[in-house]
Amino acid sequence: MPTYSYRCTECDNAFDIQQSFSDNSLTECPVCGGKLRKVFSAVGVTFTGSGFYRNDSRPASTSSSSSTPAPAASTPAPAAPSTPAT
Repeated sequence: MPTYSYRCTECDNAFDIQQSFSDNSLTECPVCGGKLRKVFSAVGVTFTGSGFYRNDSRPASTSSSSSTPAPAASTPAPAAPSTPAT
């Protein structure tokens, strides 16, 4: 459940409360009965990893020329015949 911050416009009482998304906003100060306002603040977001977006949304090839065909897959060499142990 998200935590919301409120501040009273009359007595400057400030508090945080956990509310569901579907709950109505509080409108009355529990201390003086004055009008409450929601306080909005910056949210800290951190993207960690080795290249969020750059690695996830670009093709795997980083060459400047995309018209060069990829090298053909090589076929595996035939296995050497085994000699029986004596």
